[in-house]
Amino acid sequence: MNARSVLTLATLVLAPLTTQALTLNDNFTLDMTLGVFSDYRTRGISQTLGDPAAQAGATLVHSSGLYVGAWTSNVDFGGVFKTRQELEYYAGYYWQATEAISLDLGYLKYDYPKEGQFNLSEVYAVLDVYGVKLGANYSNDTPNFFGEDQDTLYTYLSYKIELPAEIGLDLRVGRNDVKDPAFWSASGESRDAYTEWEAKLSRDFVGVTWGLSYIDTDLSKSECTSWYGYGDLCTATVVASASKAF
Repeated sequence: MNARSVLTLATLVLAPLTTQALTLNDNFTLDMTLGVFSDYRTRGISQTLGDPAAQAGATLVHSSGLYVGAWTSNVDFGGVFKTRQELEYYAGYYWQATEAISLDLGYLKYDYPKEGQFNLSEVYAVLDVYGVKLGANYSNDTPNFFGEDQDTLYTYLSYKIELPAEIGLDLRVGRNDVKDPAFWSASGESRDAYTEWEAKLSRDFVGVTWGLSYIDTDLSKSECTSWYGYGDLCTATVVASASKAF
């Protein structure tokens, strides 16, 4: 079973450049985030069997736009797998071309203690043009059912809308392509990619960002089971969250 899917870090790595951060000196700032979520969903798929998750991250940013960081969350891929943690290490460069246009490029390494067969790496790029973000994550060492490495490509389009009462609405649609027949329907047909989407409402209150997301995919229960081992990891859900940046 390929029991994990990969997390896009565009929001996390851009956070130090858009929120308050701890100033270390004239060149370096440190951004730290803590969050709790009713479910940990990555590209539409639950990484905790639908259970809550606690997450934390830290990003060190240089005035040149270079940054390095780490992020972690609890995970649960089922009883046969021992790992209960996902660790991510990343480094990249954020280029602010104009006030309305930016480009973020980076490398991301995933580590799963006690289950090294899940480890993989990605390169990513996020182009932001007037608030419309076009992102892509590519990996050539994603493990599959047969213990072999394969190519995967995740692409997405997102946009944030400011609503009345200081409420934010984040919209995202993405496509995850594993490059091989992987998702098998009950009729015996297969495909190598699926589409996922999210609509999230958020608002800052008492120093905490509160969120409510609707997340879904176009995978059927049989297609979800064929790749992830469980049929309910890919179905529609509402995720509540609370996070704080330091």
